[in-house]
Amino acid sequence: MKILTTIVVVTCSLWCAAQEINCHVTVNSDKIEGSNKQVFQTLQKSVEDYMNTTKWTNMTFADAERIECSMMILVGSVNDNEYSCEMTLQSRRPVYGTSYSSPVLNIRDKYFNFTYQEFDRLEYQQNTFTTNLTAMLAYYCYLIIGMDLATYSRMGGQGCFEACEAIVQTCQSASMTEHEQQAWLAYDRSSGNKNRYAIISNLQDAAFKPFREYIYEYHRLGLDQMSANVANGRARIAEGIEVLQKANTARPATYIVTIFLDAKADELADIFHGGTDKEKKLVYETLMRIDPTRRNTYDRINE
Repeated sequence: MKILTTIVVVTCSLWCAAQEINCHVTVNSDKIEGSNKQVFQTLQKSVEDYMNTTKWTNMTFADAERIECSMMILVGSVNDNEYSCEMTLQSRRPVYGTSYSSPVLNIRDKYFNFTYQEFDRLEYQQNTFTTNLTAMLAYYCYLIIGMDLATYSRMGGQGCFEACEAIVQTCQSASMTEHEQQAWLAYDRSSGNKNRYAIISNLQDAAFKPFREYIYEYHRLGLDQMSANVANGRARIAEGIEVLQKANTARPATYIVTIFLDAKADELADIFHGGTDKEKKLVYETLMRIDPTRRNTYDRINE
């Protein structure tokens, strides 16, 4: 558990000694024919080293405090060093007084496209576009850290979200192929409005301030209180659940709400399966209004 006094507004442009992320990276090349898989093993190690050894913020993390996450890059095709991939990313944070880790992010990026040659050096240069791969990885590292901080302090992670926004702006004006530019733009034919731009645009939108605050209330005032009093922690989560519907109403088909529920749907079903009748009704009806495709999951609340 991070000591709350260390969680302050982060200026992500500052650097000092200790890494924030502990990410396990897998590169799956099963779709690619051929027996020589060395390039994919090299890519996997390079990505993992880049994420885990770069110092992303000015915060100091003990080894036990590093943010646990996993990334799986599924290679769909490779053509003249142009990689077309899908990427899934999951991060989690420990719940106080328990051995349970709560999922914070669960993202699938279908347009994780980049140019890569074996042994290319992956190095992040602030405010400078080097390659699409390093830009995407930096974006997701800042998103992981920002969302983690948001669970520990009200409106936390702002400096990291600003870093994400700066990367998006840099990539929108960078010289890259149409293949690589997918998911950086406000809207493109492939990703629509569910892309990297949309995530950070939602998080930086003043209309989503109550949602940002709910991330803190859900984790710090809800989950983290359950080891002492389950009923009080669960009540706090139920109390704010309608924020999700209000955010979705303010900006229909809001991507950040979808991402939140991608991570939290099963957890919410488990929490409120043991809730009061009033809590069950409120939470179930709210979730079904904004996320009806997961009905089978939410039905567990009432079982």
